[in-house]
Amino acid sequence: MRQSGILTAACAAGFMLALGAAAALAQSSDQQSKSQQSKTLKIIVPYTPGSGPDIISRLLGEQIGNAGGPTVVIENRPGGGTTIGNEAAARAEPDGSTVLLVANAFTVNAALKRGHAGLSSFEPVCHLASTPMPLVVQSSSPWKTAQELVADAKAHPGKIAFASGGPATSLHVAIEVLKLATKIDVNYVPYGGTAPAINALMGGHVQAVWADYPTVVTYLKSGTLRALVTTSPKRSEAMPNVPTLTETGITKYEAEIFYGLVAPAKTPAPAIERLSGLLLAAMRTPAMKAKFDQQGLFPVGTCGAPFGAFLKNIIADYERITTAAGIKAN
Repeated sequence: MRQSGILTAACAAGFMLALGAAAALAQSSDQQSKSQQSKTLKIIVPYTPGSGPDIISRLLGEQIGNAGGPTVVIENRPGGGTTIGNEAAARAEPDGSTVLLVANAFTVNAALKRGHAGLSSFEPVCHLASTPMPLVVQSSSPWKTAQELVADAKAHPGKIAFASGGPATSLHVAIEVLKLATKIDVNYVPYGGTAPAINALMGGHVQAVWADYPTVVTYLKSGTLRALVTTSPKRSEAMPNVPTLTETGITKYEAEIFYGLVAPAKTPAPAIERLSGLLLAAMRTPAMKAKFDQQGLFPVGTCGAPFGAFLKNIIADYERITTAAGIKAN
């Protein structure tokens, strides 16, 4: 009986120890989960503050924070045609706490082999949004269509000057696509961004600018500028009367300004899924849609492997076009 009592007491003590260990483990797991949820998320933006990529990053960060997600910190790392920020992000710890905001420059750099952080240095997270790339002229110009502009350029070689933010940008590539397809002889003038290129257009220093829609939307709505064509896959809801380049019959080419997020290579799949969930939840809110509308941005929300395939296809297109046009990394 005494031996039985000792065994019973021992079993009870063991059971209480096991319960204590389980409780401690559960508490530790809960604390770890809360720690992961509250961990700061850094978005490296390889552009200047106030730029389109910076604005979209801050809009997302604000929405994620309002929804009780992690604190989002925006780190602007401009320079080197975005390669400085890209390389900083590629070196970050692959634990889901750091992502990189990517746009067309990321894929142009990959096509030109510019910098040391290409697509293989990252894991695709989400394609966030896109916006059209219209070819614009002054509303007082004689050209009502892209075909009329091309005809004038053919009739007067070297007379017309095109501009874009560039060189070696997606907007510059669009100009080269038009030149290759039509064999027109025009001057190309690169500017530090679309805004200064538009200033040159308004001043009569150039005659046409391939632009990003958010920069020119107010000019288009006021009637100061006229859009002749876009490179979008289909007509934009924002510019229903503006044909696509493919529609014009000049050439088949489809491209838009895109914004997305990638994470350092080897970031675990669960971390990528967690990031995708945060982003998709933020983008689906009415508040975010309204803010995107104000900026001329159109939500996409494609995440994971499909976004990776999208990036590969764009890089392949840019490799082909930049080779044919003789565009090299500067």
